[in-house]
Amino acid sequence: MSFRSLMLLFVACLGFASSLAAQEESGESPRRIYLDEFRPTPVLKVDEHILHSAKFPCVNVHSHPGKLSLEEVNDMVDTMDEANIAVSVSLDGPAGRKFADHIHLLKQAHPDRFVVFMRIDYIGDGDQDDPSTWDVHRKGYGLRMADQLTEAVRQGASGLKVWKNLGLYLKDLEGNLIPPDDPRFDPVWSRAGELGVPVLWHCADPVAFFTPTNEYNERWEELYRHPEWSFYGEEFPSHQELMEARNRVIARHPETTFICAHMGDIPEDLETLGNYLDALPNMQVEIAARVAELGRQPYSARKFFLKYSDRIMFGTDGVPPMSELIPHFRFLETWDENFPYEDNPFPPQGLWNIYGIGLPDSVLEKVYYKNAARVIPGVSEALSKWPDRASANGPAQP
Repeated sequence: MSFRSLMLLFVACLGFASSLAAQEESGESPRRIYLDEFRPTPVLKVDEHILHSAKFPCVNVHSHPGKLSLEEVNDMVDTMDEANIAVSVSLDGPAGRKFADHIHLLKQAHPDRFVVFMRIDYIGDGDQDDPSTWDVHRKGYGLRMADQLTEAVRQGASGLKVWKNLGLYLKDLEGNLIPPDDPRFDPVWSRAGELGVPVLWHCADPVAFFTPTNEYNERWEELYRHPEWSFYGEEFPSHQELMEARNRVIARHPETTFICAHMGDIPEDLETLGNYLDALPNMQVEIAARVAELGRQPYSARKFFLKYSDRIMFGTDGVPPMSELIPHFRFLETWDENFPYEDNPFPPQGLWNIYGIGLPDSVLEKVYYKNAARVIPGVSEALSKWPDRASANGPAQP
């Protein structure tokens, strides 16, 4: 290309760039932005009901105060008072000798405000950095773990917590993932039934976490920020395989109650979840960290809550501040439209807002406290103390 041709091309490019700049200044063509710059502000005008407390005394069946200092526990209880949360279930009771310390801290500081579940333990007296020494790989593990649950219940435990590391992280000595329905755990599930305490089980993550992290994944933004949360690939089971393995355990142990966390780990498909509940009468679910999923399908969610009102419990995950509790109450109690499910300016579980499902009082009572009182030992007794305490604290602010 000649020097003259190059100059003409250069001038043309300058002219095009100047034209684009002029268009941007005149508003004719918007600037292209990155996804993490997008902050749409709705101009929709609809009714808002900012609820700071549950309509009925509430049991939060999924909380994690295990790493809190006493001062932080006190702050948590202050928020519970304001929000009309009568009882929180701590899922952080360590197995073994430290269980007594955890339950003593909570119940000594705040009698009748907490019940505690013991977390299943795979390590025992082994070296945390050397899996070959872990108790789960030794003969008789199931009975030893069951006996630890018995001792924890003697000390006041109300249930057993199982996390998703069973099925997604925990491996045998050959390096293979141990499936959720591995028979070595059967003595543990059976013992829970014999003791009359439920198993609260987080078995999987959102369905999108098991699909490729590409432009078709509706949780791409979240997985981009947390690539370690992706379970897509040959080294992991599929989401459906995890559900089927968990359900086989529940079916094998009909005398044990299983509370399946996060709406059974499948809130994206309420029809399938309903089929699970129909087939497994000893299965319950709770809503922790899944209001984002439920609230974007308000028609289906409301039908589900009405049909399975005896099988659903309230939960939040973590130690929620009031700003995170408000969307839960709005979702369950109001008909509010198009409101954020998180106080984070860039919502963590999907780029959408949610809608309320306006549940009737008879269903709200079950979800907020009646189902938990029926299923979880110690909750009913703690609830019986709440009216006097609530009266002494004064009514929660609307």
